[in-house]
Amino acid sequence: ELGKSLGLFDFERGAKITGAGFPVYTGKGARLERALINFMLDTHSANHGYTEVFPPFMVNKESLRGTGQWPKFADQVYHMPEDGLYAIPTAEVPVTNLHRGEMLEAEKLPIAYAAYSACFRREAGSYGKDTRGFLRTHQFNKVEMVRFTRPEKSYEALEEILGHAEAILCALKIPYRVITLCSGDISANAAKCYDIEVWSPAEKKYLEASSVSNFEDYQARRANIRFKPEAKAKPEFVHTLNGSGLATSRLMVSLLEHYQTADDKIMVPEVLKPYTGFEVID
Repeated sequence: ELGKSLGLFDFERGAKITGAGFPVYTGKGARLERALINFMLDTHSANHGYTEVFPPFMVNKESLRGTGQWPKFADQVYHMPEDGLYAIPTAEVPVTNLHRGEMLEAEKLPIAYAAYSACFRREAGSYGKDTRGFLRTHQFNKVEMVRFTRPEKSYEALEEILGHAEAILCALKIPYRVITLCSGDISANAAKCYDIEVWSPAEKKYLEASSVSNFEDYQARRANIRFKPEAKAKPEFVHTLNGSGLATSRLMVSLLEHYQTADDKIMVPEVLKPYTGFEVID
């Protein structure tokens, strides 16, 4: 409601153009969205040591299979059958598959990438009370962190990636909590997973904004990503990890609510002002 009244988003025209769940960002809303993306990419590349990647937004079936989205989540992926291509549900898919079928150099591990992409999800069976606004969309923006590590270093890397995602929220001064998922809530391809949730005053609940996962060698085996610990050693599978750093849709909801003033203006977070070029939305 607030974003609509300030002319930041247009869900009705998005529905006219494409269908429900495809929002249009307009004016300062578009600039704020771009500011969030650029701030996150700059932070991860300059402060956290990630190499920035801008991947394709469509992949083939082998790429989905490599990261574990195929065939289990096939019904949630948009498919272009004539071309044999799929719209990516997350940048995790193309970025992890950068090294599919490769023997990585041990001395170059860990390899860390940060990538922005639009994400496309059919969200089969997920419709319900959380379909309003940005709480459930078919297209959203996300910055993803992906890392390839030696097996003995993967759980240390998991904590580091979690910290990098938290650093974004701390810089934005948005309240959040971290949840360690139980085995029953973890996807089949992950060995350990954290969820980061941001507080929404309007919803009076926490909203998931990030997942940080260690897949150990699950994806590496499917995608055949290996390394040699030593020159004459037998090849081993790397461990792969990823984390949202972060998805912007629910982050935007929390940001607007926390930075709203009594007279229905939005103050721009200090760290985003160099990116937006303005300090207030009214």
